[in-house]
Amino acid sequence: MKTEASAPPSGSPWRTRLYEVVFEAETVGGKTFDVILLVTILISAAVVVLESVRSIRDVHGEILMQAEWAFTIVFTIEYILRLISVRRPLRYATSFFGVIDLLAILPSYASLFFPGVHYLLAIRVLRVLRIFRILKLAEYVSEARVITSALRASARKISVFLLAILILVTIIGSLMYVIEGEANGFDNIPTGVYWAIVTLTTVGYGDLSPQTGLGKAFASLVMILGYAIIAVPTGIVTVELGRSNKSISTQVCPECNAQDHDADAIYCKYCSARL
Repeated sequence: MKTEASAPPSGSPWRTRLYEVVFEAETVGGKTFDVILLVTILISAAVVVLESVRSIRDVHGEILMQAEWAFTIVFTIEYILRLISVRRPLRYATSFFGVIDLLAILPSYASLFFPGVHYLLAIRVLRVLRIFRILKLAEYVSEARVITSALRASARKISVFLLAILILVTIIGSLMYVIEGEANGFDNIPTGVYWAIVTLTTVGYGDLSPQTGLGKAFASLVMILGYAIIAVPTGIVTVELGRSNKSISTQVCPECNAQDHDADAIYCKYCSARL
């Protein structure tokens, strides 16, 4: 899943080459760049996780801090290279992955401006944002575009399904409120809806349960219904995955920046430019 960056500047061979390495994955250089960056993202995310553990932070805090700044410098250089290699830097900077790239480096720099002790909580929140780096992984996994395509194609069907579920849990919650009443913990309809969601999704927290025989019988029906409902969105997405499971190239059109071309495509299917 490549970012929606503009094509490389024309007449600049070194920028064209840089664009191929940074944004494409069809060349040896591009594949190597993607693999190195993918490993770096995983390690940096692991550093963030380890730093949140107090016992590890107390012993290895200095090392983790140095590693974090090293990753920040690496991702800063990568971000600058991406801006340099495209024809319209602002278009890339405001794209989804452009924002993610910025979030990958911004928290560390922002923490420099909050040295006060009373700002430690704010710093912690900012530093946790570094975990957004892991979202960049989707950019380097070719199968991610198949999943994204299937989810996009399933969006309307799933939206209708969710609307039906909202109506259903409202009805179930209202009925349970009538059956059990305030005496058994169902103080109002929203509480009944909460119970319906927990039961229908088979989560079963156990903080609220029916006490009457009729309520237990009704709850049993809701539990059985929950198993059938869970299968619906799974089936919808599975069908779309089957339709989307075709060979897709990572090539990005140099003219209109379109993607998702067939593996054997020679020309862009949107603007007819040669790939």
